Amino acid sequence: MANEDLSGLRIEKSRAVTRPRKRKKAGAFVLAILAIILLGFLYMRGVFTPPVQVQIATVTQFYPSQALTVLNASGYLVPQRKSALASKVTGRLVWLGVEEGSHVKKDQVVARLESEDVLAAKNQATANVNAARSNLEQTKAELREATLNLERNKALFSKGFVAKSSYDTALARYEKAVASVEAAEATIKANLAALESADVSLEYTLIRAPFDAVVLTKNADIGDIVTPIGAAANAKSAVITIADMSSLQVEADVSESNLNKIRVGQPCEIQLDALPGERLRGAIHLIVPTADRTKATVMVKVRFIDKNPRVLPEMSAKVAFLSRPANPDEQKPRIALHQSAIVNRKGDEKVFLVKGNKVWETSIRLGNKIGDMIEVLGGIKAGDQIVLNPPEGLRNGLKIKAVEK
Repeated sequence: MANEDLSGLRIEKSRAVTRPRKRKKAGAFVLAILAIILLGFLYMRGVFTPPVQVQIATVTQFYPSQALTVLNASGYLVPQRKSALASKVTGRLVWLGVEEGSHVKKDQVVARLESEDVLAAKNQATANVNAARSNLEQTKAELREATLNLERNKALFSKGFVAKSSYDTALARYEKAVASVEAAEATIKANLAALESADVSLEYTLIRAPFDAVVLTKNADIGDIVTPIGAAANAKSAVITIADMSSLQVEADVSESNLNKIRVGQPCEIQLDALPGERLRGAIHLIVPTADRTKATVMVKVRFIDKNPRVLPEMSAKVAFLSRPANPDEQKPRIALHQSAIVNRKGDEKVFLVKGNKVWETSIRLGNKIGDMIEVLGGIKAGDQIVLNPPEGLRNGLKIKAVEK
C-alpha cells in the first residue's frame, strides 16, 4: 500500500528547469537595453568624452561714449577747499561738537577751549565801561552847572555888578567841566576798546567753520591741549580737518606729448573705482602751467558736472577726455560680445554660456554692430562667460577646458 502511493508521484523536470531559464534571459536582455540607454545618455552628457578645449571670453558692459575718447588718464579726487581748523591761542579743549562725516555750516562753532579767564576779563571790561559811562553823566551834569554859572557871571560882570575875579572863577570852572567831559568820553572809548579786545580773546576760544564743509578727520579729543604752534609735547595744532565736497576735482597727470589733445573746457567722463557702474560727466577746469620733470607730465584738474554724494576725497579715478560732449543716449551702458561667439541654430541666435566646467546653449537677442562687437539686448548679462569660436561638436552639458589665447 505504501509502495503504490510512492510510485504515483512524478516530478516534471522539464517545466521546473525551463521556465526560470527563460525568465533569466529576458531579464538580462532588459538590463542590457537599459545599460545601453544609460551609456548613451552618459555619452550625450559628455561623461566619457574628454573636455573640449575652447576659448572663453567675458561679456562686457560698454558705453557708446567710449568711441569719443581721444585720451585716457588716471588720478585722484582732491578737494580744492580744505582746512585744518585750529585755535589762535593755547588752551585746553573742553567741548567738541562734531565727528568724522559731520556736515558743518559757515561760522558754525565746532569746538570750544577753556575760557574762564577770558570771560572774567570781559566782565571786568564791561564793568569798566559802565563805570565810565556813569562818570561821563556826572561830568556832563557839572558842565551844565558850570555853563549856567558862567552865563550869570558874564551878564553881571558886563553890568559891573560882580568883580572880574568872580567871572574868571566861573570861566575856569566851566573850562574844567568841559575837560572833564572830554576825559570821561576818552575813558569810555578806552574801556570800549578793552571790552572789544576781551570779546576778541573770547572769540579765539571758539573754533568756527570758515565755509560749508564735511569733517574729514578728528585730530584732538576733549582734554587735549591745543596750541597754534603745535610744538609742545602732547599738544595738538589742529582740532579737525574739513573739506568742501562741492570743490572736489580729479587731479590727473597727462604726458607732455599728449597736451595737444586736450584744452580747458573739454568734455570728459569720470569713472571711479568705487563706483564701477557709473560714469560721471566732467570738464577740464585747469591745466596747471608747470610740468613735473621727473615724470614728464602736466597736472590737469577736471571738475564734476554730475554730482554724486558717494564721491569722497582721495578716491582713485579714471578720466576719458572726449572729442565732443556725449548725448544722453551715448551715456547709457550697453552689453556687447564678440561676433565670433554667436552661433545660428535654425534662425535662432545663440551662445554657449559657461557654467562651472560645462557649457549650455542660451538664446540671445542682438542689437546693432559696433566694430567687431555686437550689442546684446537680452539673454545674458555683463560678467557672464561665453565660448569664442565654438567647435562644431560642442553641445549642451559638455565639459570644457579653457585654453590660453
